[in-house]
Amino acid sequence: MSSVLRNLQQDVFDQSEERLITCCHVSKYLKKKKTSFLCLVSTTSLPYNISIVQVKQTDKQLLKKKRNWSLAELKSVDGHNENYDTLEYDLHLDKVYRWVATSSKERHAFIHNLWKQTNRHVLKDKPMFKNIPKAWITEDALTPENKYVTLPLLALENDLAEDFQAITDKEQEDLKRLMSGCEFAISNAEAFMEILARDLSLLDGENVQCVLASEEQVESLMEQLELAINEADRMETQLNAYDEILCHVRDTMEKMEKKNSMISVVNTNNQLLMQELEHMVTKLDLPEEFQRTLDNADFTSHEGLAAAIKAANALKVAMNSNIDKALLQMTAVQEQRKKFEKYKEKFSRSLSRQINNLFIHYGNHKGESDKSTEGLILPQHSAVHKELYAYMELMHWMKVMDKKIYESLKDVYTTSLGKLYDRDLRGLFNTAREKIEAFNTVSSPTALIGLDRDMWSLETSVQDRKRYDTVLEQVLTQLEPVLLQEQQFCVKFFQTTLDGADLSVEVVPLRKAEKQIDEDVRTMMSNLFACLKTELDLLIDHIKKQDSFYCMYVLVRLNQHVMSAQSSFLSNTFASQLIEVKRSLDQFIQQQIESIKECRLPRKSKVGILSYVSNLEVFATNADCLLKSERRADLEKWYTRLVDTMLEYIAIHSGDQKTRSQVIKMENYHHLYSLLSQLKISVLDNQRREAKQRYNDALQAYVTENFGRPLEKLNTFFEGVQGRVASGVKASEVSYQLAFSKQELRKVISQYPGNTVKKGLEALYKKVEKHLSEEGNLLQVVWRAMQEEFIKQYKMLEDLIQQCYPGSMVSLEFTIEDILHFFSDIARSH
Repeated sequence: MSSVLRNLQQDVFDQSEERLITCCHVSKYLKKKKTSFLCLVSTTSLPYNISIVQVKQTDKQLLKKKRNWSLAELKSVDGHNENYDTLEYDLHLDKVYRWVATSSKERHAFIHNLWKQTNRHVLKDKPMFKNIPKAWITEDALTPENKYVTLPLLALENDLAEDFQAITDKEQEDLKRLMSGCEFAISNAEAFMEILARDLSLLDGENVQCVLASEEQVESLMEQLELAINEADRMETQLNAYDEILCHVRDTMEKMEKKNSMISVVNTNNQLLMQELEHMVTKLDLPEEFQRTLDNADFTSHEGLAAAIKAANALKVAMNSNIDKALLQMTAVQEQRKKFEKYKEKFSRSLSRQINNLFIHYGNHKGESDKSTEGLILPQHSAVHKELYAYMELMHWMKVMDKKIYESLKDVYTTSLGKLYDRDLRGLFNTAREKIEAFNTVSSPTALIGLDRDMWSLETSVQDRKRYDTVLEQVLTQLEPVLLQEQQFCVKFFQTTLDGADLSVEVVPLRKAEKQIDEDVRTMMSNLFACLKTELDLLIDHIKKQDSFYCMYVLVRLNQHVMSAQSSFLSNTFASQLIEVKRSLDQFIQQQIESIKECRLPRKSKVGILSYVSNLEVFATNADCLLKSERRADLEKWYTRLVDTMLEYIAIHSGDQKTRSQVIKMENYHHLYSLLSQLKISVLDNQRREAKQRYNDALQAYVTENFGRPLEKLNTFFEGVQGRVASGVKASEVSYQLAFSKQELRKVISQYPGNTVKKGLEALYKKVEKHLSEEGNLLQVVWRAMQEEFIKQYKMLEDLIQQCYPGSMVSLEFTIEDILHFFSDIARSH
C-alpha cells in the first residue's frame, strides 16, 4: 500500500503541490472490472483545502485524475451496515456514488480520515456518517496503518505534525553556533540546560533595562499615537459628511429614475392607445363608395351585383369586427355601429325583395328535358340554378347578417320551386302509370304456389315484366340527376351544411356535400319534393296490381339506385321505399308458404305431382332477377324456408289420399330433386340432398310393398328350411326331413315355370302403371327397381338350394337371363 501511496504522490499530486492523506482502491458497484483510486488530498499551503479525487489508470498505465470534489460538497457517507468486513460504501456528492473497496482495511482508513478532515475543516453543514462503526468516527480511533502506536503518542504526533514549521537558514546557523560554544551539550545535557537558562535570564534582564531606558521614546510614541487618533477622528467626521452628501445624491437619482420610468410607461400607453384607436377606426371605417352602393344597390347588372357583393362583405367585416368591450362604450363607436345597422337593414330589404321576386318568377320555369326517353321526362332546371348562383354570396351574407330574412327567403324558395317540382313529378309518374296500364289489364293477380296453375290469374308474360322494369328504371333514372342537382344547389346556395362559415371558403364539392347532408338539407328537399314519396308509392302499387312478382324486380331496381345516389335525400327516399318493398317480399313469400300448408288435394282422382312442387319452377323463373342481384341473400333466406316447407308437407299430404302414400312421396320428391338440381342454387344444396334421400326411401318402400314375393310358395318352403337350420339341423341334412325332401322341393319348383312367372310380372306391370302418374315419369325407374328386387330374391333362393341340397341337380326352371328378358319384353310391349 505504501508503494501505491508513493506513486500517487509523485505521479499525480506533486505536480499540483498537493499532499495525499489517504487513498482507497475501489470499483463502481456492479462494475468490478473498472477500478480506480479514491484519494483524500490536501493543499500544501495555507489555507488548507481538502478535496476528494478519483484517479484512474489509463491504457498506457499512467495515473490520471478523473473527477475532483471539494470536501464541502460531501453531504453524507453511507456504510450500508456496521459490519467491519463490509466493502461497500456510498458518497453523496453532486449525486450518489456507490463504491466497492478492494479491502476492508483501506475502507476503514479512508472513512476514518474522511471523518477527521470534515470535523477539522468543514465548519457548518457537516456531512452525516451513517451505518459506520462508532469506533471509526472518534478522535482517538486507530486506523489499520497506525494501530501499533499508543493513543497518546498518536495524538501528540498528529498535533506536532499540524504545528510543525521548518526553521529558517539563519535560525539554523545560530543554533549551530550556540551548539559549538558548548561542546559538552550532547554529553551533558543538564549542564547545557543550565547554561541556556542562565543566558536566558541575562537576556531578560537586558531587555528590561532596555525598555526602561527607552521610556522617553515610548512617551513620544504615545503622543504620536494620540495625534494619529485625533487625525483619524477628524477624517471620520469628514467622511461622514461626504457620506450624507452621497446619500442625498442617491435619493435624488432614484427619484429621477422613477420619473423617467413613469414617463416611459406613459409614452408606451399612449402608443398602444394610438394603435388601438387606429385599429378600431380602420375596422369601423366604411368607404364612401360602399355607403353609396349599400344605399342604392343595383342587382340587375353584372357590375352592380359585383359592387353590391363587395360592399356587403365590407359591411359584414366592419359590423363583426373584434373590438374590445370597453371601447364599445364609446359614443363614437356606438354611433358608427348604429349607422352600419341602418345600412344593413336597408340593404337587406332591397336584397330580399330582389331574391324573393326571382324565386317567384322561376317558380313557373318550364325546364330543360331530353326528348329521347319515350315520354318519361323529368325536366331539369339547371338554367334557374345558373342564374341564381350569381346571388349566392349575397345569400351567404344574408345568413350571417339577417337570419330572419334568410329563413323567410328559404321558405319562399321551397314554396315556389316546390310547386314547379310537384307539377313535373306528377307528370312523370302519371305517364309511367299510363305506360304500365297499357301493357296489361290484369287486376289483383294471383300467383300462389300452393294453388293449381289453372287457378292462377297471373297473365303477365316475361316481356310484360321487362316492360314494367324498364318503365321503373326510366323513372328512377330521371329522378336521380334532378334531385342531386337540386340538393347540390341547396347546399351551395343556402349554405345549409356550413352554418356560420366564412364566405371566403370555397364552395363544397358535390360528393362532399352529399356526405355532409344534415337535417336542414332533408327539410328543404322534403318541402321541394313533397309528393315524391306518395307518387313513388302509387307507381309501385300500380305495378303490384299488374304483377304478383313485382316486389322482386322493384327491390333490385331500388337497391341499385340507393347505391348510386349515396348520402343524399334521394338515397334516403329510395332506402325508405326499399324497406317497404322488402316487407312486401317477406309477405309475398310468407303467403307462398301458407298456400303450401293450405293446399287441398283431390280425393277421387290420381294425385301425381303436387301443385306447389310443379309450380316451384315457375316461381324460380320469376325470382331469377332477384337471385342474380345484390339482394340475393333476401331470396336465399326465403328459398330455404319455402323448400323445407315443401319437404315437410309432401309427407303430410301423401298420407291422406286414396293413391298410395309412397307413390306421392316418390314422384314429388323425385320431381323436387330434379328441379333443385337444375336450378343450381348453392344455398339449397342440403335440401336437394334431403329430397334425393327421401325419394330413394319412398322408392324402396314402394317396391318392397308392391313387388312382394312373386315366387311365394318357394319363399314359404325355404322359410321352413331356414327354420329347421335355426333349430339346430345342419343345412346339408335338411333334405332328409320328409317335409323338405328333394321331391318336395321339385314339386314346388315345378309350380313356377317361366311362362307363369312372366304372366305374374305382366300383371304387376299393369298394377304399377295404374299407380303412377304420367307427369311423374317414374314407371321405367320403378320397373327397373323391381327387376333388381326380383334378381335379388332369385339369387337368394339359388344360394339356399346350393347350401341345403348340394349335388341334387335341382334348380329353378328359369335363369337370370330369362328374368331380364321378361322385364325387357314387358316394358317394350307397353
